Amino acid sequence: MKTAQPAQPGRRSLLKKTLTLSALSVTGVGVLSLPTLSFAASLSKAERDAMTPDAVIEHFKQGNLRFRENRPLKHDYLAQKRSSLAGQYPAAVILSCIDSRAPAEIVLDAGIGETFNARVAGNISNRDMLGSMEFACAVAGAKLVLVMGHTRCGAVRGAIDNAELGNLTGLLDEIKPAIAQTLYSGERIGSNYDFVDAVARKNVELTIENIRKNSAVLKALEEQKKIKIVGGMYHLSGGKVEFFEA
Repeated sequence: MKTAQPAQPGRRSLLKKTLTLSALSVTGVGVLSLPTLSFAASLSKAERDAMTPDAVIEHFKQGNLRFRENRPLKHDYLAQKRSSLAGQYPAAVILSCIDSRAPAEIVLDAGIGETFNARVAGNISNRDMLGSMEFACAVAGAKLVLVMGHTRCGAVRGAIDNAELGNLTGLLDEIKPAIAQTLYSGERIGSNYDFVDAVARKNVELTIENIRKNSAVLKALEEQKKIKIVGGMYHLSGGKVEFFEA
């Protein structure tokens, strides 16, 4: 006769524990260190729908803290792949740069089925990106739009230096308004990475403005408080994702 084994906590119960702790920090109780858990399934619709936009932000802040402290969750990616086969319920859509050093899923310690990810040099928005984000939020139910720039951005430096190369020229032109609107008293040249970083942050702010201006769908969802549109800067040195609203 086999001895009955104690029931093991499922991924869903562990996630609920994570979200509860995150909610405490959102309400001002204090940021709590989360245990290292094994996420063996992707987000369910009920789990995602129970999250507020602020809870999603806090969830990512905790994930980024785990990344910086080198204690990521023990994701079972194969299990997440299987559990998301019949449907996906990501909590956020992230617009970030193509830079190989700034992979949003890794630096935020997110698993399969947790985020929609759009990447383009300089994290700019255009009609295709807006359509993708509208699908993510209005159709699929994501709660957060995160525009994530990063320090030492090559696309931003190229725009500052007036680089020209095929279709890249037109892309960099989309970043140039951020150069003109960046307040900076030092050398305004591409080799000055303090200036590059200042422009990169302004570029995130302008991208958020463009999203609100050019997507009535996302603007309405934000006004109804169904989503939040926020910015972030990933710092290559140290690995912190700094969240801010524009």
